[in-house]
Amino acid sequence: MIKAYIFDLDGTLVDSIPSISYFGNKALTHYGFQEVDTERYKQFVGDGAAKLVHRLLEYQNADTQDNFTKVCAMYNETYDKNYLYLCEVYEGIRELISELKNRGDIIAVLSNKPHSTTVKIVEALFGEKTFDRIYGQREGIALKPDPAALYSIFEEIGIEPQECAYIGDTKTDMMTGKSAGAYTVGVLWGFRDREELETYKADKIVEKAEEILKI
Repeated sequence: MIKAYIFDLDGTLVDSIPSISYFGNKALTHYGFQEVDTERYKQFVGDGAAKLVHRLLEYQNADTQDNFTKVCAMYNETYDKNYLYLCEVYEGIRELISELKNRGDIIAVLSNKPHSTTVKIVEALFGEKTFDRIYGQREGIALKPDPAALYSIFEEIGIEPQECAYIGDTKTDMMTGKSAGAYTVGVLWGFRDREELETYKADKIVEKAEEILKI
């Protein structure tokens, strides 16, 4: 029986691609690099801010340590100052979260976005006490798809892996959930397609948020 629903953030709860691409391109052009198409960002995100910036620079054959350091610093700084800019909750998500809370289920967020930014975004959009746990990238804990952060949530809330549904939109999320022994749910409103979710063995793939209530 599923007792806990743990969500990825970007591409699962919120559509943040317009926001991420805006601040990514702002940092790139500030240092003389070309903007990257917003659709390309959908393939570059999901593994943390540092990996995103490396991919943006690799795409332009400019991934040197100096370029990475300055672009990544500006991206993180500008994004963190205006983290809700162009960021919207996906259709049906607020209703889903409300119903899960009403049922008494445990709900949490696990993102590869920096921890402080993750907490600020989730609390600003959903309220401070809506989720039982909110975690982003934290020092000393490996990023997804390493299951360490997911294991820590299991331990904190006192559930077994098989009692948890881990919900996300990318292969990184499916790999994370599988590695931790959770039931994996792939969502089709995010940044990747059905083929990727099927390739990485999602236990269930959903097209609408309300379908998660039937798990």
